[in-house]
Amino acid sequence: MMTDFRQAAAALLAEHVEGLSEAEILALMETPPERNMGDYAFPCFRLAKSMRKAPNLIAAELAEKLSGGALFPRIEAKAAYVNFFLSQECLMQEVLAAVLREGEAFGRSELGKGKKVIVEYSSPNIAKPFHIGHIRTTLIGNALYKIYDHLGYETIRINHLGDYGTQFGKMIVAYRLWGCEEDVKREPIKTLLGYYTKFHEEAEEHPELEDQARAAFTALEHGAEEETALWNWFREESLKEFRRVYDILRIDFDSYAGESFYSDKMQRVLDELSAKGLLEESQGAQIVDLSEYKMPPALITKSDGSTLYITRDIAAAIYRKEHYDFDKCIYVVGTQQNLHFQQWIKILELLGYGWAQDCVHVGFGMVALEEGTMSTRHGRVVFLEDVLNRAVEKTREVILEKGVNTDNVDVTCRQVGIGAVIFNELSNSRLKDYVFSWDKVLNFDGETGPYVQYTHARAGSVLRNAGDAAGRALAAERWDCSYLRDDSAVELGWLLYRFPAVIVEAAEKYEPSLLARHVVDLAQSFNRFYHNEHILVENEAEKEAKLALTAAAKQAIRNGLTLLGMEVPERM
Repeated sequence: MMTDFRQAAAALLAEHVEGLSEAEILALMETPPERNMGDYAFPCFRLAKSMRKAPNLIAAELAEKLSGGALFPRIEAKAAYVNFFLSQECLMQEVLAAVLREGEAFGRSELGKGKKVIVEYSSPNIAKPFHIGHIRTTLIGNALYKIYDHLGYETIRINHLGDYGTQFGKMIVAYRLWGCEEDVKREPIKTLLGYYTKFHEEAEEHPELEDQARAAFTALEHGAEEETALWNWFREESLKEFRRVYDILRIDFDSYAGESFYSDKMQRVLDELSAKGLLEESQGAQIVDLSEYKMPPALITKSDGSTLYITRDIAAAIYRKEHYDFDKCIYVVGTQQNLHFQQWIKILELLGYGWAQDCVHVGFGMVALEEGTMSTRHGRVVFLEDVLNRAVEKTREVILEKGVNTDNVDVTCRQVGIGAVIFNELSNSRLKDYVFSWDKVLNFDGETGPYVQYTHARAGSVLRNAGDAAGRALAAERWDCSYLRDDSAVELGWLLYRFPAVIVEAAEKYEPSLLARHVVDLAQSFNRFYHNEHILVENEAEKEAKLALTAAAKQAIRNGLTLLGMEVPERM
């Protein structure tokens, strides 16, 4: 663990400030807006009343009394602030030792020791395309899983498959009317999508098809043999296709328990709702009135007795708490489902489950196509597998055109192409809507995944060219950091120092883009250092210090990209 410099400054102040605890002082500490004003600053306004002095006079007196030793060689007053200037050599020594000692574990912590987190993400619908609209939940969820795991939490990955509901009644009816077994076996998802699209086209002129679909789903709910067999077949064929996409993304799950898994657990929910007097009848359906909480009523069962998403989500949450005893259950689902989550979490509270507050909806914005909104019903989708394959082929064109040096073209094309798609998704705030653009995703210039991967490879090239000196730099326990005082080196040192805190912040805010942006900052900072400083100099001490910083930057970039779910080529 690195020294907490902010804490160290607060501890110095605590010896001379009366009326405030060290924790209170720490909470008041600020980071000045400009580096020439210091690295940390303590505002003295809170002390004016108790000390009966102007804040600027208090700051001047404190600065006079304080001695920061080697850690803070300069402490001075500026208006009402006490400004602390950290020794840049101490910073660099601390950072280099931590990164090079910890390696792949740099940024890890025991923050989550003894705690269990469930992350539910991806969750595509059976017999429907795994399309570009699923990219956000899949990649954000996978990054959150990796981040929480890195912070020491026991993390469980759940793919809550959409494998139940009235759409399966539609699919069963469509297959009976127009289906061909050989077509489904040859190309399951695209064929089933064709049936689903045709069903909605035909239902506009023949609304009785909707009644047939509801009847088929009711039969499925009651375990009818033919309907169950078709449903199982659709599910297995879909899973084969889904797993192919997950393999491309190197994503796995601990559980594929989807909606159907909870079909025999919903009666308990209905019984508990009834026992608590929460169920009301409305036009033959059963609802929970949430008007007191400024929400519309939650529909629990339809007039025909069939259940809905909300019933299954309540059952799933209860099962997960009893089965896993989670400390937090994270649901990575689009923001258009905000009301749905507010309703069922409130119902859990009304049922008396105090842990309902540990169920967290992590929403995200919509993805639209440049030519218009996606619609599964109308067959207007972009298959995620097609996006990934096209990204790999585009990368191959670039690599061959530029004559990129790589150990294995096929492997590098996959790492960079898939990485470009992942980074494009995770470098944007999850709450923003965005339009999916081939040109943007496959742009290999600017603040992109390929740019960051190339920076990592560039650092690796410097270390390889350094030969034995790189080995000595990596094996050392101390370096002559007086050679790392240039602005570009110090900026890089601070970004490395901040890296573990950014991981924690990304977990707390459920926002992988914070980590992605920090990795971009690291890459840009290293490139400035690379261009501003001659690294492979004659002076051995200077060379080893600069190589150590190069190795530290390379390691942090690698760790960051790995947490985002990307692979990192050694040569590009």
